[in-house]
Amino acid sequence: MSSFLNITSSSLIFFLTGVPGLEVAHASISIPFCCLYKTAFSGNGVILFVIITESSLHEPMYYFLSMLSTTDLGLCVSTLVTMLGIFWFNARQISFHACVAQTFFIQLFTVMESSVLLAIAFDRFIAICNPLRYATILTDSRIVKVRFAILIRGTVILLPLALLLKRLPFCRSHVLHHSYCFHPDVIQLSCSDNKINSVLGLTALIVTAGVDSIFIFLSYILIIKTVLSIASPEEQHKVFSTCISHTGAVAIFYIPLISLCFVHRFGKRAPPYAHTLMANAYLLIPPAMNPIIYSVKTKQIHRAIKKILFPKESVL
Repeated sequence: MSSFLNITSSSLIFFLTGVPGLEVAHASISIPFCCLYKTAFSGNGVILFVIITESSLHEPMYYFLSMLSTTDLGLCVSTLVTMLGIFWFNARQISFHACVAQTFFIQLFTVMESSVLLAIAFDRFIAICNPLRYATILTDSRIVKVRFAILIRGTVILLPLALLLKRLPFCRSHVLHHSYCFHPDVIQLSCSDNKINSVLGLTALIVTAGVDSIFIFLSYILIIKTVLSIASPEEQHKVFSTCISHTGAVAIFYIPLISLCFVHRFGKRAPPYAHTLMANAYLLIPPAMNPIIYSVKTKQIHRAIKKILFPKESVL
């Protein structure tokens, strides 16, 4: 056991995997990934910039949107080096400590994104169901507290998983199935009983993304109930339109996440590329699509971006 611990703590190396069976085409395959990364970085960067610089966007809804863009950027940064390193330079090696750190940050930003989506759902619930108290409930100080609570929640829940992962001995194949370190993938390579790690990982997912999704669903039930009580169809359409962006963001986050969990736990017979596609979609689609959804569907964001990119037209 001591030799296993020595290997784990110092010299253990994992080998990441690109797209199984298509290694010779990695350079070509990297093109759509580069496009997704470019879209994610530029889109979320623009969203953050317009929210910071435009005083008209200094409202709770846009503060939460800036938090969403920050977590999206965090997800992209967490995987950028390893993913493009494989596709461009066939750099497959990653040290054990770097792998543990990557699993922690990927999970942390995933949990934070789920928490931010719940905060946005709460924001929409207050704005629609109790608009008279909106300004008194979502004050600047409470939004700051929400930010810290989201960060602390993710850290407290996920840090034990990282510490337990560092205690596992590894004596089997060190080849991972993704282009980044994914917690369920890493623990499967352990030569000891990993049941505690697996159960705690699943529990962490349930008490974060699982609980968040339930409350998001309940908030929208109450929102729909409130909107349907409005007599005017025009007003109903106007209110529903304010939620379209958020429902789109929820869909593109939870659908790939749930699909990846099912493929990992129940798709043992699925072809290797299915795991790869779902794993990459889970991390890259939400950061790339969220800025597009919010810039197109949110008029205030759309106008602010247009004002910055085309100042002359805005003046006219």
